Amino acid sequence: MSRHERWRFWAWPRELKRRGILGINERNLRLIAALNPRSLYPRVDDKAVTKGLCDAKGIPVPRTYAIIERYGDIRRFAEAVDGLREFAVKPACGSAGRGVIVVAGRDGERFRAGSSRTLSLSDFHYHLSTILSGLYSLGGDPDKAIVEERIAIHPDFYGLAFEGTPDLRIIVCRGRPLMAMLRLPTRQSGGRANLHQGAVGVGIDLATGRAVGGVHRDRAIDAHPDSGLPLSGIAVPFWPASLDIASRLGRAIGLGYIGVDLVLDAARGPIVLEANARPGLAIQIANRAGLIGPTRAAANAESA
Repeated sequence: MSRHERWRFWAWPRELKRRGILGINERNLRLIAALNPRSLYPRVDDKAVTKGLCDAKGIPVPRTYAIIERYGDIRRFAEAVDGLREFAVKPACGSAGRGVIVVAGRDGERFRAGSSRTLSLSDFHYHLSTILSGLYSLGGDPDKAIVEERIAIHPDFYGLAFEGTPDLRIIVCRGRPLMAMLRLPTRQSGGRANLHQGAVGVGIDLATGRAVGGVHRDRAIDAHPDSGLPLSGIAVPFWPASLDIASRLGRAIGLGYIGVDLVLDAARGPIVLEANARPGLAIQIANRAGLIGPTRAAANAESA
């Protein structure tokens, strides 16, 4: 690195490419456009379809309590969650965590969604209607709502997540896991494990399942912004099983380049939340490494 590069707070695209950093144009052209047939996108863009595919392949997913497809179905919501203290409501075709409500407790007909937020049945009826209208869906198309099991935080992650459940993002190319990160909810993200909303991404070494670095708001970090706890000591439980499930799902879906999102249940192990045909690039910052080399190696191995 030259003296001029060392004191800059930015880098030219050619410098990033030289270091193996995958850019959005190469991701879109060489990976997404070339490896992901548009006809197969519904398998990942619709979470209900993804769950059905997982069920058929014996891949674990959260238990589904109800799928609300029409406005007339909204009246069934109270029956679906009767007696449940914890559950999640999400748009089937949503993205970036928009429209997801996670309930962690209830008091009669009031549902607790965070430390200071409670919702009534009427609130949920309104939220379900906004999901059906397509407010959170890709392209604004009419959508459906999924009411499903909430997976509680694994004990190994206590103190590392704010009011939410961490999840794993594993990048899979042609069925091969290439890079992974653990996503930790923060106060800024409102308890959601979504980087766009302010969650922390922790790079995970594929060989060991241990943390190698972190990213928050596209900047490299070494400690959780809320608790101050170091990220370096994190070891992901069920690591070999997580890689195996991500690989199996990648091959089952048929898309060549995807991100697989999992949560870890203390008893059941890795559980698939969803898959993404357009996984983001911040995972490279968290891992302090680029994706150009691994993606090209995966493509070459497949063609050999």
